[in-house]
Amino acid sequence: MRHRVAHRKLGRVTDHRIAMLRNQATALIRYEHLTTTVPKAKELRPFVERLITVAKRGLAGGDKNGHTLNARRLIMQDLQDREIVTKLFDTIAPRFAARPGGYTRLLRVGFRRGDSAEVAQVELVVAHVEEDAPAV
Repeated sequence: MRHRVAHRKLGRVTDHRIAMLRNQATALIRYEHLTTTVPKAKELRPFVERLITVAKRGLAGGDKNGHTLNARRLIMQDLQDREIVTKLFDTIAPRFAARPGGYTRLLRVGFRRGDSAEVAQVELVVAHVEEDAPAV
């Protein structure tokens, strides 16, 4: 029975799977899009969305109570590249400040040539800024 089993094993041991998700999350935040297989993409989405949510809550809490520092430390447990964590807090989290969730999009792009694995592109959703749009 698969009761309460919340993730796919992806044919890897736990440490390898976690390292792979961390590397893919780092690449997704750095380049804002990533091409991978569909099962890996489906596992990556909640991982990245949780990181963005923690960053948003840290920024909303403010520096006064130490919420931002605590959020940075929580994210540094998963993403160990300071440059990526800085980008997450400076550009990506403020971009999604008004959005309640759904920060990533999964687009199926076809099948891989060698083994016919279904390939998908995961990308960060572009938050449209209403103020910059020209008035009609």
